[in-house]
Amino acid sequence: MKNIPQHLKYTETHQWAHLLDGQTVEVGITDHAQAELGDLVYIQFPKVGQHIEAGKPIIVVESVKAASDVYAPLSGTITAINDDLGIAPEQLNEDAYAAWLIKVTPDAPDALDDLLDARAYDHFISSET
Repeated sequence: MKNIPQHLKYTETHQWAHLLDGQTVEVGITDHAQAELGDLVYIQFPKVGQHIEAGKPIIVVESVKAASDVYAPLSGTITAINDDLGIAPEQLNEDAYAAWLIKVTPDAPDALDDLLDARAYDHFISSET
């Protein structure tokens, strides 16, 4: 059974987004992405206060296999980074949905409406293989 929480939104580049309080969105990589990457060893974060654009690379995650870009699921301003992952990136492998990467204040309040729901994301990754 795939691990795809129903309450999150997803991108075709394997990021998840979760609206926390009406103004802040947590962003991370999906369980599918971390499984494909393998054991994560390093994360290169952007800076708090940086403006990001939907669909553009914002973070680099390095695993024992390769380095991969993480793409912004929406446009907005970074309000926090998960410093714990800088020290222990393997937390992403342990639980990709508990280990958020950044928090963002979106430019548009309805930005998450453009992302995939859990069912559509499940269908997308099923059709990839």
